[in-house]
This record gives sequence, structure tokens and C-alpha cells, in this order.
Amino acid sequence: MSPLENVQRPSLTIVGGGPGGYEAALVAAKLGATVTVVERAGLGGAAVLTDVVPSKTLIATADSRRRVMKAPALGVKLDTEAIQTDIQAIDRRLLQLASDQSRDIRTALERRGVKIIIGEAKLTSDKTVAVTTPEGTETVTSDAILLATGASPRELPTAMPDGQRIFNWKQVYNLTELPEHMIVVGSGVTGAEFASAYNLLGAKVSLVSSRDQVLPNEDPDAARVLEDVFTRNGVNVVSRTRANAVTRTENGVQVELSTGEILEGSHCLLAVGGVPNTQNIGLEEVGVQLTESGHIATDSVSRTSVPGIYAAGDCTGVFALASVAAMQGRVAVAHLMGDAVQPIKHHLVASNIFTSPEIATVGLTDAQARSDQYQVDEIKMDLTTNPRAKMADVSEGFVKIFARKGSGTVVGGVIVAPRASELIYALALAVTHKLHVDDLANTFTVYPSLSGSVAEAARRLHVRG
Repeated sequence: MSPLENVQRPSLTIVGGGPGGYEAALVAAKLGATVTVVERAGLGGAAVLTDVVPSKTLIATADSRRRVMKAPALGVKLDTEAIQTDIQAIDRRLLQLASDQSRDIRTALERRGVKIIIGEAKLTSDKTVAVTTPEGTETVTSDAILLATGASPRELPTAMPDGQRIFNWKQVYNLTELPEHMIVVGSGVTGAEFASAYNLLGAKVSLVSSRDQVLPNEDPDAARVLEDVFTRNGVNVVSRTRANAVTRTENGVQVELSTGEILEGSHCLLAVGGVPNTQNIGLEEVGVQLTESGHIATDSVSRTSVPGIYAAGDCTGVFALASVAAMQGRVAVAHLMGDAVQPIKHHLVASNIFTSPEIATVGLTDAQARSDQYQVDEIKMDLTTNPRAKMADVSEGFVKIFARKGSGTVVGGVIVAPRASELIYALALAVTHKLHVDDLANTFTVYPSLSGSVAEAARRLHVRG
């Protein structure tokens, strides 16, 4: 039951204007709430201004260069040696796109009547937020509060970013020239994406991984494909070692590894995770419970330990995905406003890694499929058998589907392919709505298409009735 079901026009203060915050604001305003958004930088938050929008624009540009460089294999004659990367123009464009997106979000909020305050917020009670602005301090009182404060790049005391040679993911968009040799520390999603992008843009890239392979927490078949692509493209993957320190040299950087080896490069990008923005905003004072990692503890409808205070996004540690942040914000508003609530089910989250090729997943993981907890059938189809892939000279990738043994219900999937982020939607629908493999198999697909491999994989899981 909503804590505000008897209030005709409840008020909501949202701290943070990223996906968790602005999506919640739009929904709450539409449902009749009086909404105030407090954001310290700009609407869209880090996701729009310094993270998702800039990085994915950089990646899209890199992929465009990849397609141009592969054109001769398709019979299009180009002087690939003459193709250059203007990193300053790329960075200007991606930052402009981020700014435009931020402006569009602000316009959408203002049209809905949402009040926007740019400043630093701190909770002073379970219903009040003090906002420090250049003009002074403003106190906002509301019936409920949604915390969507996001996260910041994790920093290592022996590898402090300087924004010139040593970068975190927020600082890397002010380069004046393409790095001669970019050393990426961290082989998780962020590190793999940047390594892929700068490699395709023409830079020499080394990727430092503390594990046996890149993307250690992802599907192992997908990780192997990406590592093979990296090796083929000349990325130097340095495995089973950590970066102990990163220091500036006269013309570049030195990365001291735990093996004792020294890597020398022109630039270094640190991609070693994030820390939640939960300090010094009054959470302890009002009793909001934090986890051991410093994230805000929430339940399946985004409630915190304090009635009337909700939380969404990276500050909760659920999934570091903009789509999940937005869903958490919408769920919080639905609960607050007494609307129909669909609690977040983590196993239904579809995600994508924007490397080249992309890696998209949903539902059951490979590790779960191989555990004693589940009984599943599995099929993996390489894209080398797909006619559309052959036409486009796509030589790596696959479609993998997990189906419950006996019932044939689709419970998970992995797609490694160009635009896997688009292709995964069919499997996400199947997992969410518990479709049978025959439902996928008997649905028309376009010929030729990469999605045809999804239907073909499902057909191979068919069990004769």
C-alpha cells in the first residue's frame, strides 16, 4: 500500500537528475505529483554528460571507422592508409551530443511542470532537503524523497588521474591527439569497451586484466570471442596481473604491474569500477541504511530503510545500468503514487557490452546453466552459418539460447554480434513472458537477417511432440 494513497497531490523531491531521477520525475508529474529535481551538474547526470552518452558515441564512431577499414574486403576500393582519426573533432561532437541530450531532458521536465534546482543536496530529515546553490541555501520539503545520486569513478591512491595523461572515464574526452599507446587498466565492461574503441580508432592499446581473460564476469564463450578479436586486432592483453601504480613520465606514463613488469605508454585510462555517491548527503543522520559497500539498501520496489525515502540507480548497487536506474525510479514512483507496481526482477534484466562485436545477455547465465540448480537445454549457433553475416563479412559471433529441460521455456540467452543490443530484445521478450522455444521458432523472420539465427537456434531446441 502506498504511504500516500490518501493524499490528493503528493510532493516528491528527487536528488539526482540522471536516468533514475529524470525518468521518475516524468512519471510522477504525469501521475499528478508536485515534483522537484535537485541536480548538481546538469540534467541527465553522469550517464548523459560524462558516461553513457559520450562513451557510446565514441564507440559508434570507432565502429564506423572499422566498417570503412573493412570496405576493401567487400570490393570497395579505398586508401585505408590515408584514413585518419581526428580525436578533437570526435570529442567535440560527443560532448555536444551529451549537452544537447541534457538540454532535451530539461525541456521535457519543464514541460511537465517539474521544478529544477541546480545545487548540492543534503537530507536534513526524512522530508526535507537542503540545497546549496550559488545564491545560498534553499530548503525543499516534500512528502517523499527519491535518492538517485549515482556513482563516481573509483580512484587508486597510487594512480591518481590528472586529466592530461592519466584519466578516469569522465576525463578522457579532452584529448588533443589520438593516443599513441593507450594503456587501459581494468578488463571489465568499461575497460573492454574503451579498449575496443581506441583500438578501432587506430591507437595502440594494452589492456591490463587481473583475471585469466577479459570480461571475467560475463559469458565465457562471449569473452573468448572478444579476446580473440582483440588478439587479431593487435590489442596487447596483459592477463593475471594488477596495476600497482601509474606515474607520469616526461612524454607519457608508466604502469607498474604486480608481476614487476613496467608498461610504458602515452596515456592511461583507469577503469577499475565505481563508488556510490552516498557520502556527506545526510543519509546516516536520517537513518538510511547502507550496505557494506556503501550503497543504499533497497527492496524490490526501491524503498530504503526509512519510510517515504526511495532510491534508484548506481547508488543502490543493483546493476550499473541506465535502464535499470530508470526502471527503479519508475517503480518507486508507482509504489509512492499507489499505481500498479511491478517489482524489479533481476533475472529479467537485459544488458549489453558495446565492444566490437557487441555482447548482449538476458536471463540465466552460463554459470547458472551449468550448476545443479537448473536443468536446461542449450544451443549455440555461430554466425558464420548466417547468410546476412556472410554478406557483411561478419566472421565472429553467435546466438546462444537456454531453455528449461522438459518444458522448453526460454530462460536465457547470449548474442555476440554487430548490434547485439537490438537483437537481444527478442530473447528478452521470450524470457520475460516465458515463451516456448517453438514460439520463437514459429515466428517469421526476415531473410536474410541476423535475427534469423535466433529463430534457427530455437528450432534446434524443438522437441518432437
